[in-house]
Amino acid sequence: MAVSIKICGLTEAAGLAAAIDAGARYLGFVFFPKSPRHVAAAQAAGLAAQVPLGLAKVGLFVDPDDAQLDQVLAEVPLDLIQLHGAETPARVAQVKALTGLPVMKAVGVAGPADLDRLWDYGLAADMLLIDAKPPAGAALPGGNGLAFDWRLLAGRQILKPWLLAGGLTPENVHEAIRLTRAPGVDVSSGVESAPGIKDPDRIRRFIARATAPIL
Repeated sequence: MAVSIKICGLTEAAGLAAAIDAGARYLGFVFFPKSPRHVAAAQAAGLAAQVPLGLAKVGLFVDPDDAQLDQVLAEVPLDLIQLHGAETPARVAQVKALTGLPVMKAVGVAGPADLDRLWDYGLAADMLLIDAKPPAGAALPGGNGLAFDWRLLAGRQILKPWLLAGGLTPENVHEAIRLTRAPGVDVSSGVESAPGIKDPDRIRRFIARATAPIL
């Protein structure tokens, strides 16, 4: 099983280069001002220009309005929109129509009851990101370094291509993939030396462990 890797929250050239060199397929830029990984459109455009053809440039948005999407896309040549807020399936469809780009919707999971939403969002989105649900009152909808019980996904059929996220690190990603059989994984804080600053060595180790054979 070939596992796809997404490195999210890229803010500087060294982390981007490490992700590309190590074999990441998706490269994520956060357009959410409350995040320590937030990048302005001009900054993201400079980083996006360094991404080789064939790799996907992903823009993460949290409940964006049409104006924000238009403003970012006017400067940054994104390949995929990631919606990480409280967007409804109908809003997912609207964003697809507005941007003309595929959309990946993040769905937060804390327990079995949350899994039902995967179907509704799977009907609307092109991809799903199955993440740990943030705790009540959390300032950020993701990137909190939290995991959920991966056994909830064991043997479950997911309607669309999906990535597993939430609390993944070089130390646990292989076990997470073994338990869930996830076709792809997404990491942000788990490969950082400080919020927003990626550690090239941790990126390399994360991708090596994520792509190691499942015995």
